[in-house]
Amino acid sequence: MTGDAGDMLSWDESVFRDESVFEIDHVPETFRHRESQLENLKYALRPAVRGSRPLNTMVRGPPGTGKTTAVQKLFGELGARTEVRTVRVNCQVDSTRYAVFSRLFEGIFEYEPPSSGISFKKLFGQITDRLVEEDEVLVVALDDVNYLFYENEASDTLYSLLRAHEAHSGAKIGVIVVSSDLGLDVIDDLDTRVQSVFRPEEVYFPVYDATEIYDILAERAKRGFHEGVIGDAELERVADLTAESGDLRVGIDLLRRAGLNAEMRASKTISEADVEEAYDKSKHVHLSRSLRGLSESERDLVRVLAEHDGERAGAVYDAFNDKTDLGYTRYSEIINKLDQLGVIDAEYADVDGRGRSRELSLAYDAEAVLDRLE
Repeated sequence: MTGDAGDMLSWDESVFRDESVFEIDHVPETFRHRESQLENLKYALRPAVRGSRPLNTMVRGPPGTGKTTAVQKLFGELGARTEVRTVRVNCQVDSTRYAVFSRLFEGIFEYEPPSSGISFKKLFGQITDRLVEEDEVLVVALDDVNYLFYENEASDTLYSLLRAHEAHSGAKIGVIVVSSDLGLDVIDDLDTRVQSVFRPEEVYFPVYDATEIYDILAERAKRGFHEGVIGDAELERVADLTAESGDLRVGIDLLRRAGLNAEMRASKTISEADVEEAYDKSKHVHLSRSLRGLSESERDLVRVLAEHDGERAGAVYDAFNDKTDLGYTRYSEIINKLDQLGVIDAEYADVDGRGRSRELSLAYDAEAVLDRLE
């Protein structure tokens, strides 16, 4: 360690004023550079405050552009009104129609439904009956709705929500779908029966520019660190690395890890070396989040891919089958999902005398993937 004793932390000191400010799901008091998007969402939700069904809305944009924060911010405001019920469903975790409606049941009744023995029809009926009895409007946010598409559950889930007022007279439900997968055409990928009733308003969240990123991170640093912990040069470096990634969550995680690195050195200030070292982990925020939402068999396939990186699908399948005993259909479904998530690249290539075969490769360094599967 270098520096004077006055620059060193004692055992009970911290560089953090409020470490929770750097949690990925923290909802900031000040939500900058998304004023027009918030206004568009408020416009769509305004009928709910008057006791009517709100306009359905599709929120799109790359990862880390403020979509979830905007929804949470507005739901916090609506939550103060007794006539409006809001439920945000994380579809990375709840990726089937039944799981989504179980989360809605929990949001409305404030306890979980029985884990078994209750049909979807009964679960659906109890939800809509309560809404009618209480004369409440339900606003549902399907966050990361792309996961419902990966599991072929999106059309059934949306159909049930959008047709609720027909099946249960008086039920008023509005839907916000939130997607970070720009390769997914939400409308075109739905069944025609859903397309005919789902005509959402669209609100787009673009990538933050360099100035906006610096502004947002400076605000987080001010609230999260004690005064003087991070200097202008170090904060600018964090902002530059964040801009390169295009994901604000990288910068927020990077600030926290850089602070922890400074504490590890017992230093009261963050150095550029603390930032650079932290970036090795923070740059994989999206990968870590994607892997966390995978089932055990999906994680098994990622492990196999890491061990057979760059090999053709047939060879990878043989290794996967040896490990799990799962068939080719399920294997192919998981490959498609991992490709859509951006965890792997699955490209078709010509094979002499055998037509076309998919070549599979990880989109990240194999060691980084395996580290995050532990």
